[in-house]
Amino acid sequence: MLDILFIGLSLGSILLLVALGLAITYGAMGVINMAHGEMVMIGAYVAVLSGIWLKASLLLAIPLAFVVTALLGLMIERVVVRRLYGRLLDTLLATWGIAMLLQQAVRLEFGLSFFGIHIQGLGAGLQNVAVPSYLQGTFRLAGADINAYRTFTIAVTAALTLATWFILYRTAAGMQVRAIIRNPEMAAACGIDVKRVNAMTFAFGSGLAGVAGVMMSGFKTVFPDMGTTMVVDGFMVVVTGGVGSLFGTILSSGLLGEINALVAIGTNDILARAVVFGVVILVILVKPSGLFSFKGR
Repeated sequence: MLDILFIGLSLGSILLLVALGLAITYGAMGVINMAHGEMVMIGAYVAVLSGIWLKASLLLAIPLAFVVTALLGLMIERVVVRRLYGRLLDTLLATWGIAMLLQQAVRLEFGLSFFGIHIQGLGAGLQNVAVPSYLQGTFRLAGADINAYRTFTIAVTAALTLATWFILYRTAAGMQVRAIIRNPEMAAACGIDVKRVNAMTFAFGSGLAGVAGVMMSGFKTVFPDMGTTMVVDGFMVVVTGGVGSLFGTILSSGLLGEINALVAIGTNDILARAVVFGVVILVILVKPSGLFSFKGR
């Protein structure tokens, strides 16, 4: 049982990394970013390319992926999303189109030739990332064999979650983000530069998704479509926990991860995913604002 719960915790940690960015951007900006899953995919490809070009380990790929995906997210916000605030359907369609463009760019190996380097089949083929030797294998804990890489994933997620909490609740920038989440018009009237804060928030959320991609690359094969399901999983966590609630996002990711692990061990992955969807639908029906949403006035 300890091993199963630990697997669920590691699954929940990946969900949390993906959902943290969505919870902040959707809560503050009201934008349904369908390209968020592609930030996960690009983060995984940064891990692949850093290993090929720089001979770097997975540890170095984490900050690299954060910077690359944060800059890409900032560019998407400045060029596209900023022009569509208040138009929910338009932002959904626009970011979905961006997601398709990013997938095809990877498939076509777009941009690699600009560096004078061509890696045959990189975009279309399946790629794998080597986990460092000291993160391979298992160790014993309370009579159970615990996977070292899963432990590392949980530790990275905990550190980034703590950093996100500190930024949101212990800095002036975080106070501005929370003000925008509650009431963007009033925040603007109080002198907050809503556009600048939104851009930084979008970039930070994209960076977290990139780190999630690096973490996933140690578990799964890297391929262009890998982020498609992740954006759905991320929004399930956000809806279940409550839009804009960091505490709710943390708890709901753990809850859905544990449900997935428990059902998958007893049956199979397909039924486990169906059960998770059923739980999310039940939460939406019973409490549409989420389990831990803000109280409204």
